[in-house]
Amino acid sequence: MRKSDKTYARITVVLLCALMIIVVFPLLYVLSSSLKTNSEIIAYPGKLFTAHPTFQNYIDAFTSDVFDLKHMIWNSTYYTFFSVIFTLLSSVMCGYVFARGEFKLDKLLLGCFSLGLFFSMGSVTIYPTFDILNFLHIPRSLIGLLFTKFFSIGIVNIYLVRSYIYSIPKEIDEAAEMDGCNFPNVLFRVIMPMLKPIIATIGIVAFQGSWNDYLLPMIFTLSNPKSRPLVVGLVALSHSGEAAANYNIMFAGTTLALLPVLIAYAFLNKYFVSGLSAGAVKG
Repeated sequence: MRKSDKTYARITVVLLCALMIIVVFPLLYVLSSSLKTNSEIIAYPGKLFTAHPTFQNYIDAFTSDVFDLKHMIWNSTYYTFFSVIFTLLSSVMCGYVFARGEFKLDKLLLGCFSLGLFFSMGSVTIYPTFDILNFLHIPRSLIGLLFTKFFSIGIVNIYLVRSYIYSIPKEIDEAAEMDGCNFPNVLFRVIMPMLKPIIATIGIVAFQGSWNDYLLPMIFTLSNPKSRPLVVGLVALSHSGEAAANYNIMFAGTTLALLPVLIAYAFLNKYFVSGLSAGAVKG
């Protein structure tokens, strides 16, 4: 290896280490603060570690009268679960149809869906969405938000699945059809088991986005605080007049909010990396 290459490698390692510290430090600070007493957090906010760690904060978080942690975790769990299921089903089915389906105007239809990549309506669509939900007598809650997600289209996910399916020989579909499988059976019984890497990739991204989603769940639960998911509840507590007295509970709740995403990524990391790289370059 040339001297210039070694220098470049060392600089790269130093930059990556610095980036790792920047990313990991907030997580470490939240975790360490969740083990401090509330008085210690207020008195020494810049102190990273504590000499007397305690798990009482987690017990207080589960038994607090001002912060219904158990109910918020349940709200986040079922909202995230169905969001991920809807995302995976729509992505896999649409990706398969656009990759294997032969119908008129398929490219035009895919192009119309792709316009969503270049236009973002943002909060403009919230009021029309509320009007539709009111017309259908669907309450403004997480259930109503899940109803809207059921009809949403993730065009990036569709492209990932479509590109991955292009890497699977079409002869497999034809062999399944010769054995008597129809179009849906070919997808769910033959092709879908081969899509584990890309499904894991989309699932992790959808899980992280839904679990940490704030704006729409906050808007949809304004009139019903009991249906708030965990992230919305934590932000609401931090902006309340009781925030200073509950810093320890907020840090404990934030740590619990971080754990599911970290655990999911830890177990599905190999599928995530392989699926993302395969879906990005194949097709």
